[in-house]
Amino acid sequence: MKKDELVLAFGAEPETGFDPTTGWGRYGSPLFQSTLLKRDNKLHIVNDLATKYEVNEEGNAWIVNIRDDVKFSDGKALTVDDVVFTFETAAKSGSVVDLNVLEKVEAVDDYTVKFTLKEPQSTFVNTLIGTGIVPKHAYGADYAENPIGSGPFQLVQWDKGQQLIIKANPEYYDKQPYFKKITFLFLSEDAAFAAAQAGEVDLAYIPAAFSNQKVPGMRLESVETVDNRGIVFPFVKSGKFTKDGYPIGNDVTADPAIRHAINMAVDRQALVDGVLEGQGTPAYTSVDGLPWWNPDTVIKDADVEGARKTLEKAGWKDKDGDGILEKGSLKAEFTLYYLASDAIRQSLAISVADMMKPLGINIKLEGGSWDVIEKNMYSNAVLLGWGSHDPHEMFNIYSSENAGIEFYNTGFYQNKTVDEYFEKALRATNEKDAIEYWKNAQWDGTTGLSAKGDAPWAWLVNINHLYLVKEGLDIGEQRIHVHGHGWPATDNIAEWKWAKS
Repeated sequence: MKKDELVLAFGAEPETGFDPTTGWGRYGSPLFQSTLLKRDNKLHIVNDLATKYEVNEEGNAWIVNIRDDVKFSDGKALTVDDVVFTFETAAKSGSVVDLNVLEKVEAVDDYTVKFTLKEPQSTFVNTLIGTGIVPKHAYGADYAENPIGSGPFQLVQWDKGQQLIIKANPEYYDKQPYFKKITFLFLSEDAAFAAAQAGEVDLAYIPAAFSNQKVPGMRLESVETVDNRGIVFPFVKSGKFTKDGYPIGNDVTADPAIRHAINMAVDRQALVDGVLEGQGTPAYTSVDGLPWWNPDTVIKDADVEGARKTLEKAGWKDKDGDGILEKGSLKAEFTLYYLASDAIRQSLAISVADMMKPLGINIKLEGGSWDVIEKNMYSNAVLLGWGSHDPHEMFNIYSSENAGIEFYNTGFYQNKTVDEYFEKALRATNEKDAIEYWKNAQWDGTTGLSAKGDAPWAWLVNINHLYLVKEGLDIGEQRIHVHGHGWPATDNIAEWKWAKS
């Protein structure tokens, strides 16, 4: 193996290919394309193709100036027309790239672009961070399989289901990557571990179950994440139905005492130690550790006594001595759905149900496919996972606007004050102001979406992402990873190098 070549074992092949206008590059490095802005390893926003950007006072127009020295990997210059083309194409794609807020994008001059929004949205900055620029002159039906861009790498070959080979892009305007050739092998976690043991790869992603096994010549890198798992509760009482006829609401979980008691009694550290082999952190929100996280949301963990008092005060009693609390005609029991094919979700569900038994709350478990979960998730608790570097995800999960929309606010949570903070966060014209509103939405001292407030979720754990890394390979400072094991590690791949021996 040459010094300037690297072999990595990842799962999750980007099956739809490498087209940023349909979502490629939202998690991890876009590899082949550059973006207008990016986040550094401290998650601060910095320029990439942009030289500067400004937002007007109303917050509905973004003016971005771009570099004049950038070429695509085919040698042609990148201009503002490519930027306009990229965002117009993405807006029409109807994909995961959400550009509903974009009214129009236009060239002001050769190196200035103006985005006009239908309404102010501070999180639009994340679209400028997450969308790689594609070349107007070389974009066609097969672009996703043969990407041309201005990023640090070029595609050499993609053998679907097996591997992706890339090489350094000599036209790249920034610092040239240390590695001239990188091969990604698309392997299951078991196969990736076997490849690491056989010395065939320089880096492999592995599950927590393998984290205690030593592999000669390799070290374990355990990266903190917001790849979280939590239980979302139906927040409203039963009685209504979605337009598809699925029931909404649950009379047991609609009682705040039940939701608070579960949040208090869960031993998150025990879940990290037992289910994740110690490779994770207790979770209290969907944004732990990110710049917009409010640390005041942390509550006392494994507080069974506090949970008991909360239930008692709310009138829940064990009337017939069967160990399950009752209140009026209600029994303190409900069903928790989880994805049957996911061993970690299953283990978390079983552990939480066990932790609640001594309290007198009976959680019945139901493993199912996403199709099964979708029919039941508005009227039953569900174990879900999120995790993003975009605070807009908080709005998606908790805003009353998103109640019952796909997998977003499945519990039909609503809090007028929280919605008002969201509105202010989105209308802020700079990230600093927006962050204060995002924090207040979680907990403002009186109310909020966290366990200290309404507790519409019981967040459980953030799952560390684990990699076996060859001794001497420096993968830089890994920022807090997002949901999805593998690609997020590539965020800073252009900086990776062999440490000087």
